[in-house]
Amino acid sequence: MHKMATTDDLDKTNGAQPADPSTTDVARPTTERLADAAAPDPFDPKALALGQNFASAVGVKKLTTTVPVGKPHRHWWVQAHPSPEYRLQTAALPLKVDREELYLVAPALWSALPSEVRPVMIVTAINREGVVFLWPIKLPGPDGRHDTWNASALDAITYAEKQWVRVAANMALGAYEVYTATGELSEPEWPKLTLKELLRIAFRDRFIEDVSHPVIKRLRGEV
Repeated sequence: MHKMATTDDLDKTNGAQPADPSTTDVARPTTERLADAAAPDPFDPKALALGQNFASAVGVKKLTTTVPVGKPHRHWWVQAHPSPEYRLQTAALPLKVDREELYLVAPALWSALPSEVRPVMIVTAINREGVVFLWPIKLPGPDGRHDTWNASALDAITYAEKQWVRVAANMALGAYEVYTATGELSEPEWPKLTLKELLRIAFRDRFIEDVSHPVIKRLRGEV
């Protein structure tokens, strides 16, 4: 009579040890196998990319160290700060060498430079990229007359207090044209700086407080 081979006999013949069901992948719970398959790749570019909230996530605070002074670029979308606390009517001195630069002048020198200083309104503004700048606009002189350029710039400020605008010079018209944004654009994020702080940053190298200033000497032909 022939004896039928058992499983143990086959294992001994092949030299294999009996499989431990607990170590096989089939025996592992389905949820564990799915978790391994769904494990994120640490080198996935999407996982490594910077998010828009990076600065807040790592505790970074952006400092305002530069505040430009001048008209907005014709391709900028800008807004003007609506608060009167963020604008100033004063006297300033424009100086054009390679490009026009505006100097703040201490009030004690205004009477000594009647032909050089001009009344201006300085308005705090911001563009869509978050660049804060000071927008100077010439005010009428003693005769009360205002040219079309500066009158249209003041009109642009009025619109820019409420919405995003783009201001472009029209040479044929002799005035600025104002365009308003038609899309739903987010509101500007103004820096937590006072006008005094913005003025200090913007004019730290362009403030004339005595007659020994190099600009005054240049105008008088002393240098």
